[in-house]
Amino acid sequence: MKKIKTTRKNYLMDLMRTKDAILTFKEISLLWGETDMNFVKQKLNRYVKTGKIYSVRKGIYAKREIYDEFELAAKIYKPSYISFETVLGRAGVIFQFYSRIFVASYLSREITVDGQTYSFRKIKDSILTDLTGIEMENNYYIASPERAFLDVVYLNKDYHFDNLSPLNWDKVYEILPVYGGNKRMEKKVKQYHEAVQKNLN
Repeated sequence: MKKIKTTRKNYLMDLMRTKDAILTFKEISLLWGETDMNFVKQKLNRYVKTGKIYSVRKGIYAKREIYDEFELAAKIYKPSYISFETVLGRAGVIFQFYSRIFVASYLSREITVDGQTYSFRKIKDSILTDLTGIEMENNYYIASPERAFLDVVYLNKDYHFDNLSPLNWDKVYEILPVYGGNKRMEKKVKQYHEAVQKNLN
C-alpha cells in the first residue's frame, strides 16, 4: 500500500503571508484553522520568545516591532475606526496638535501601548457600524474629515473648530442622516455651515 505524504503546516509562513501587519489571537486561530487554544498560545509564545513576531499587548501581535499605530488602534477594540481630532488635525480643520490617537468605538477607554496613548470614545452601535463617510486605508477604517466633524458634533454640545473651509458640505449633509435624525446636531451643523458661508462672503 502506497504511503500518502503529509506536508507539515508552516504556521509562521501563514502568519507572514497575511496582508495585516497586526493580528489578534482570534484572527490567528481562524487563520490557522486551529480550535486548540493552548496549542495556538504555545506557538505564539515560542514565536515571541525567538523574536519572530512581536507581542504588542495581551492578545495582539505584530509581524514587526515597528508597526502602524492606526492599524493597532483599530484592532484593540472592534468594531472601531480612526476619527475625531486625529482626522480633523490632519485635514486642517483644527490647529491644535494631539499626540494621542482618537478612535470611535463601542466603549470609552484610554490606554497606552508602547508609549502611544489611544483614546476610545463611545458612540451608538447603529452609528459605529454605518460605514457612510468611512474609508478603508492600510488595513484599518478611518473617517473622512466630514464624518470626523460630525462625530465631534455628535459628542459635543459646543466645539470650537479652527477652520471649517476644508469640509465638503454636500458630503456633510449626505452623512448627517447616519446620526438618526438628531435635531440638535442638524441645528448645530446648519449654524457651522452658515458661519462658513458668512466668512466666505
